[in-house]
Amino acid sequence: MQKLLTVAIPSYNSQDYVSRAIESLLPGKEQIEVIVVDDGSTDDTSKIAEEYIEKYPDTVRLIKKENGGHGDAVMAGLSAATGLYFRVLDSDDWLDKDSLIKYLAVLEEMRDPEKAADLVITNYVYEKVNEGKSHPIHYRKTLPVGRLFGWDEVGKWATGSYILMHSATYRTELARNSGMKLPKHTFYVDHLFVCYPMMKVEKMYYLDVDLYRYFIGRADQSVNEKVMLSRMDQQLRVNRLMLELDTDNIKDKAQREYLYYYTEIVTLATVSFLLRLGTKEDEQVMQSFLDEVQEKRPIYYDWIMQKPFTRHMIGPVRRWPHWFCYPVYRFCYQVARRLFGFN
Repeated sequence: MQKLLTVAIPSYNSQDYVSRAIESLLPGKEQIEVIVVDDGSTDDTSKIAEEYIEKYPDTVRLIKKENGGHGDAVMAGLSAATGLYFRVLDSDDWLDKDSLIKYLAVLEEMRDPEKAADLVITNYVYEKVNEGKSHPIHYRKTLPVGRLFGWDEVGKWATGSYILMHSATYRTELARNSGMKLPKHTFYVDHLFVCYPMMKVEKMYYLDVDLYRYFIGRADQSVNEKVMLSRMDQQLRVNRLMLELDTDNIKDKAQREYLYYYTEIVTLATVSFLLRLGTKEDEQVMQSFLDEVQEKRPIYYDWIMQKPFTRHMIGPVRRWPHWFCYPVYRFCYQVARRLFGFN
């Protein structure tokens, strides 16, 4: 019988933590296909995966490939997936055991095409292990709980509660046929992983469990603030690729506006980080980028500028001097970081 779920684990020099990721999936080993994608590691990542293959040959697989970056590893996992549904688990993260059992029970019901969702949404938890703190992100105020629903039943999105890769499980064939292209050697492509299939989604299911545990704390982690600031070229690349998606022509208003909302969040992050860098050159890059958004996506630009929060965030940097905007943005970023627990 076809496995319910394929979980791809993109891995690069992950020997210190990939075991935890794999172990967290083993309670569902009869229903899960685990694909460890070794993205050109130079440590014992593949050796560890091979040890699990010896123990669980019907569950664990290994793909060894040249280094192509996180997105390329995700695409390799999706291409090889045989499960009914597909999700990604980063090699330093893990899934909660009790939530996993409930989640698999829901997916089991979705073997029936009449009960199948295109997208299954679950909660994720920021695990700040070094600080001993956790911060869950849920969707109870936005989505119907425990049943199929369409875009017409989606409520107002709470600030900070948008759907990330950590909360998304797509029907494998939908994801594979979505036209998804994730660029090589680029971080932050998880935004594109969410958006490409989202454009095809009609039926959704929200399971209110804290399934995904998102580790925060490594100094070299891609979401570490200093690392993000050093990779602004990649943030801009992903933001531009999101703006190239043909979301303006999506007929369903709620679906179209969710994708606008998600792109808005990423655009605000781009603007904020460019201001955070604080140089005249970065300010010029930011203004040039906003000019580009206005020129290439006028419908989207007008939409975000009609929203009070975005208008008050982006409007001033289009008109006011940087000596005023920089400290305001730094303050807003620190407040958001404290409220929502990211980085």
